[in-house]
Amino acid sequence: MIVVCGEALVDFTPTPVGDGEAYVPRAGGSPLNVAVTLARLEAPAAFLGRLSRDFFGQLLRRHLVINGVDLRYLKDGPELTSLAFVHLVPGEEPAYRFYLENSADRGLLPEHLPPAFPNEVQALHFGSLSLVLEPGASTLEHCMRREREARVISLDPNVRPGLIVDHEAYMRRLDGWVRLADIVKVSVADLAWLHPGEEPERVARGWLERGPSLVAVTAGVDGCAGFTRDQTVRVPGLAVQVVDTVGAGDAYMGGLLARLQHRGWLARARLAGLTATELTEVLSFANRASALTCARAGADPPYRSEVDGGSPPAI
Repeated sequence: MIVVCGEALVDFTPTPVGDGEAYVPRAGGSPLNVAVTLARLEAPAAFLGRLSRDFFGQLLRRHLVINGVDLRYLKDGPELTSLAFVHLVPGEEPAYRFYLENSADRGLLPEHLPPAFPNEVQALHFGSLSLVLEPGASTLEHCMRREREARVISLDPNVRPGLIVDHEAYMRRLDGWVRLADIVKVSVADLAWLHPGEEPERVARGWLERGPSLVAVTAGVDGCAGFTRDQTVRVPGLAVQVVDTVGAGDAYMGGLLARLQHRGWLARARLAGLTATELTEVLSFANRASALTCARAGADPPYRSEVDGGSPPAI
């Protein structure tokens, strides 16, 4: 089982209505999207986080249940659900406006963590807003450190610059997470903000020296690259009719972890020894999952049968 830790929120995504637009509420939040992707790709997944008891929180809970995500590590609270309004411009990264004050998901505390995880938990995944917003950020960092020696740690910073008030402090904290992680996924858009002007491969190689066994860098239509200490693999992008790119990175992350789990490669020692052929398979599967998500509205990741069926149709 893979336990995904962090926020669940409601994305309001624009849809045409007459001469204008309306905003449609959809289940979202990077960790929730990763958990749902894993479950749809038939990799056992659980969600660790905190949901509001309001009707948006109920929407999120139903979404997790319907998709087969294990909720044994889910807590609830009286605070409101976090909301995000999405602004879409063709050819650009989605822009977000967040409403997060006093929300349930950011109120995750150490006492909400399980005293221990069972042996069936192979990996823990962390990332996005939940590693920035306190007090939940410190709770999850504590969990990451506590579990580092027992199981694989996965990280996707999924940077939201508008929520980061101190770049230098964030970079110091990110360095600490990278040193704890076995797998790091990052987009070129993230890297442009984190390390402006630096080549992605140089950043990835620097991170590998700090501890991770695998760093994956995504570049949208230009595909992705994967780096281990011994391998460099590049996989081209896939041409699809893009509806929007909301959740594409999360589908990639879920696809990456799912394929590693499918193949029995989700173990620290095994990750370090991935061959070029194995790494290519993993990245290609993740790429297809991401591309299929781009072909439909909102964060709506594919099922395993769709991804195993081959590449999305070219346009």
